[in-house]
Amino acid sequence: MTWNEYYRYYLQQLQSIYSMEEATAITGLVFENKAAVSRKDIIKSPDGILLNHHKTILDEALKQLITHKPVQQITGEAWFYNLKFKINEHVLIPRPETEELVKWLIEENAGDVSVLDIGSGSGCIPITLKKNLPDALITSIDVSIEALEIAKQNAAANKTTVDFLQFDFLNKNEWRRLPVFDIIISNPPYIPLNEKEKLDRNVTAYEPHTALFVPNEKPLLFYEMIAAFAKKHLKPNGKIYVEIHEGFAKETASVFLPTFKNVEIRKDINGKERMIKAANFLP
Repeated sequence: MTWNEYYRYYLQQLQSIYSMEEATAITGLVFENKAAVSRKDIIKSPDGILLNHHKTILDEALKQLITHKPVQQITGEAWFYNLKFKINEHVLIPRPETEELVKWLIEENAGDVSVLDIGSGSGCIPITLKKNLPDALITSIDVSIEALEIAKQNAAANKTTVDFLQFDFLNKNEWRRLPVFDIIISNPPYIPLNEKEKLDRNVTAYEPHTALFVPNEKPLLFYEMIAAFAKKHLKPNGKIYVEIHEGFAKETASVFLPTFKNVEIRKDINGKERMIKAANFLP
């Protein structure tokens, strides 16, 4: 079998669950990651013979893709803000909306600000902040030891220094372990459990539920805790940047309104209300 024949077969199989555009992108990522063969290579030498060991590796990846396993978990990597991050089943796959949140913070801040990231995951937020705000002091917390291990590996790979801490943010007794910060940023769990069935299978079956879901009766749990934490751990002129559920923008803003003068809801590139900034404590 030639590389071109196998490439077409791969695309055909993936189109049973993905659009042509998605199938093409996924095939390209897998071929380059698993066999170091690009689409350009195949176009240049369409009659190149597919070796058995490459076919074995790619066949195994295809079996996993057909079960809706995310391509990032198969390749073990994802890109965020032009940086590469190691990914596995213990961390969320970085998403474009979160890039927009990080960009918002970077554009508005500079110097040796102190930043707390709540929910390290892969480390994409704190590592990207450190790369773009090199004088900032970045602390990042997560309840998952497994996630923190991945985050630390990503910090080392991207040559950044971030203070990662294993920390249960929902336990108020632990808050005294942390100092006061200039900025708090977070992409916390915000999806009510009753919305689980609305999500794609590649999310619900393969990404960590503790990083995704909150109880139905407490959809704003983490924002309420962040607002309470900020009262003693955010400097007077400090700011909070959070990613939010598009269906709870006004409700989430209302969590911060009693405490902050300025609460801004921002839409993402798709026009959905997905981010909030709270700034300037009320007297």
